[in-house]
Parts: sequence; structure tokens; C-alpha cells
Amino acid sequence: MRETTVLVEGESDKVAVEVLAARLGHHLATERVTVVPMGGATSIIHFLDRYGPTGANHRLLGLCDAGESPGIARALGRVGIGPGSLDELGFYVCHEDLEDELIRALGTEGVLDVIEQQGELASFRLLQRQPSLRDRPVAAQLRRFFGGRSGNKVRYARLLVEALPDGEAPPPLGLLVAAFAGAD
Repeated sequence: MRETTVLVEGESDKVAVEVLAARLGHHLATERVTVVPMGGATSIIHFLDRYGPTGANHRLLGLCDAGESPGIARALGRVGIGPGSLDELGFYVCHEDLEDELIRALGTEGVLDVIEQQGELASFRLLQRQPSLRDRPVAAQLRRFFGGRSGNKVRYARLLVEALPDGEAPPPLGLLVAAFAGAD
């Protein structure tokens, strides 16, 4: 069985992919799937050189933010992966970012419930009153909350994925994990 490497932008994306995969019954080590955070999408060439056709020749899958998708597509083409849309190539695009996708999948109230369960709802409410955020949509405020404290994105990635109702994963994340079943 050929190895599969899943390239994601950061550690929170890695956690989300691994948690959803486990929830769906995947055992990544047995399936020879490794999720690799790149430390940002701009590092993809290094990882394509290492794991792609001219490197270890792993089957490659990935998850990226919409703003990074043109660069990802160019990088895949540069190393000879393609042609085709990113989805056809196994790289799934989040509308804004993964946090945005999780917020939309759970709904604002569902996300606020998770924050409340962590004892941080008062902290979020304080953040909402900040002049730079008070007129922004709640989803934008939530994304700022997750990214505002060290470790919050990783911690909440796990919590939000665990809170998803069965069968309700955000499309890019769900399609990515479903692609594991298509391994060679």
C-alpha cells in the first residue's frame, strides 16, 4: 500500500483532520496516512519536493484556505501534479479558513456552547466589545477569538470537530477524510 501524506497549513488543521478521521473510524497509522502541518501554505514547495513525485512519491492530499489556493495550484503544477481543479487533485479548499468552516457547520450557537463549556464565554463577550470588533459579524469575532490566544486554535479545532453532529463535517474537511478511502 502506497503512503499518503496530507499537507495542511498548520497544527490546528492537523488536529481537526486527525480528530475527524478517528471519529469516522480511520486508523491513520494502519492506513499509512500521515498529516503534515507545513507551517503555512507558502512552504508547500518544500513539502511537495519531499513527498511528491520527485521525492518519496507519496499519494498527496491537502487542505488549504481559499486565499492560498492559487499558490497551491501553481505549486502542484510546478511539480507535475495536475491538470485539474484542486478538488480533483485531492486538495480541498476552505471558504475562508478551517475555523470559518467549523463555525458554519456548527452554527454560531453551537460554537458559543463549546466556548461556554470551556468556561470562556465571558472572555469571548469581552472580546466582542472591543472597538475594532464590535461591529463585525459574530463569525469574524469567533475567528478572532480562536486566533487571539496561543494554543486556542489547536485546542478549539479538537473541541469543535468533536462537537460536530455525526455526518455534519464541513465539506472540505469531510471530503478530505473521505479521500483516505481512495488510497492506492
